[in-house]
Amino acid sequence: MRREHFTLDVTNIDWVETGGQPEKPAVSIDFTGPATLLRERLTGPDGTVLEASETDTALRLQGPLGDDTTGVVSVTNRVTGEFILELNEDAADVLQFIRAARGYGEDAADEGRYEVEITLDGDPFVSYDKRTFLVYDEEGSLLRQHSLIPSGVEL
Repeated sequence: MRREHFTLDVTNIDWVETGGQPEKPAVSIDFTGPATLLRERLTGPDGTVLEASETDTALRLQGPLGDDTTGVVSVTNRVTGEFILELNEDAADVLQFIRAARGYGEDAADEGRYEVEITLDGDPFVSYDKRTFLVYDEEGSLLRQHSLIPSGVEL
């Protein structure tokens, strides 16, 4: 699977900059490549689609944090550590999304802080409510201050 086969779209994050009413941030990742491989990666050994608790989301910066820094957004299988998908994004956009998820989580009684939907050629395949989004620098060190880590979670 190539990174060019993925398109990422985010919603419900503008309220962070405008001071509006908090809304649950959502990200939609559409895959336009061969669906068989992605379906396999999103399926556990028992043949069922992975649960939200069986996946991790992260951003790995490609350089020092700044206005023009890009990063690689990834979804991984928590059990095996294998990458399910990766795509390139502007780090500032991802960090704004994380700020919105943090703000929404502080204000809402909802269990999830953000939603991830993965579609295959526009058709919904899986949707997750997530509470964690890890951010790593270009050396692979965790940047706790930029990550979304619920209280009580030890890494």
